[in-house]
Amino acid sequence: MPLPLKAGEVLRGRYQTIRIIGQGGMGSIYLADDLRLKGRQCALKEVEYDLKLSPELIQESRDQFMREATVLARLDHPNLPKVSDFFSISARDYLVMDYIPGKDLRTIMMEKRQENSFIEESVVLDWASQLCDALEFLHGQSPPILHRDVKPSNLKLTPNGLLKLVDFGLVKVLAPGEITITILQGQGTALYTPLEQYGGDSGHTGIPTDVYAFGATLYHLLTNHPPSDARERFLDPESLIPIREINPKISIKTEKAVLWAMGIHPLDRPQMIQDFRQTLFGSRLPFNRMRYNISPIIKYLPGIPEKVLLGIAIFVSVLGLFIHLLL
Repeated sequence: MPLPLKAGEVLRGRYQTIRIIGQGGMGSIYLADDLRLKGRQCALKEVEYDLKLSPELIQESRDQFMREATVLARLDHPNLPKVSDFFSISARDYLVMDYIPGKDLRTIMMEKRQENSFIEESVVLDWASQLCDALEFLHGQSPPILHRDVKPSNLKLTPNGLLKLVDFGLVKVLAPGEITITILQGQGTALYTPLEQYGGDSGHTGIPTDVYAFGATLYHLLTNHPPSDARERFLDPESLIPIREINPKISIKTEKAVLWAMGIHPLDRPQMIQDFRQTLFGSRLPFNRMRYNISPIIKYLPGIPEKVLLGIAIFVSVLGLFIHLLL
């Protein structure tokens, strides 16, 4: 873990750190004052690279960071923070974004849980509509941009009710032919990560990857109950408790849409955010392709290590995706 910056340090003669507002394995996120634009506060995302890597790999990672920053700096959408600057100091790279005031959805959900109550379905669906707008915008870029880490703590609600999808740390750009180019390394958060993303940066992630995380996020917000992760669900399909068993006030339509988005295989989910939106808010019905489902069989195979089963699951998912791309 890199040593964080101290409060009051000034970077690039412009950004004065106030405090840490987020921290991860690759660095910290700071609240900072913009000394050039008085009164403006920003979020300063720091990236420090593993010094155990070869100089060539470190340089490749830094080049990737610059490509990511260049891509993000040209994005402009009301449900996304604006990236305004990026720079390097010694072995660390920095991304400067708008600071988003307000609570994240995980905090709001935990407050409701402490009150022994649920967030109203209509409120969650309003957030879902705004998140659809943000993801449609990202996926509609040329080439498409994947977020890959949609989750309640990466969704902030401003005081005026505007939802913002924050933290672009795991962003990917889809190159022509659906081959993914990694911009920043990362695996996502287990509860919201689909099976194909467990393959790491060599995995064949796509728009359905963000759809899964979107669905898992809605599941958590509607139930105050974390969803079973994809590995557990592959080994035991019944481990995911239906939404209405936890919160009977949720409509059947919403439950079906969310569970469709959480399909284990990428082809068993909406292929586009627009499809998911139409199922949540329109008349479209969930659609699942028939395919081989080996998880009920594997569940009862004795003596096989979980890592081997997970490897089989990833192989089946990737194989199915390749077949889909060839058709």
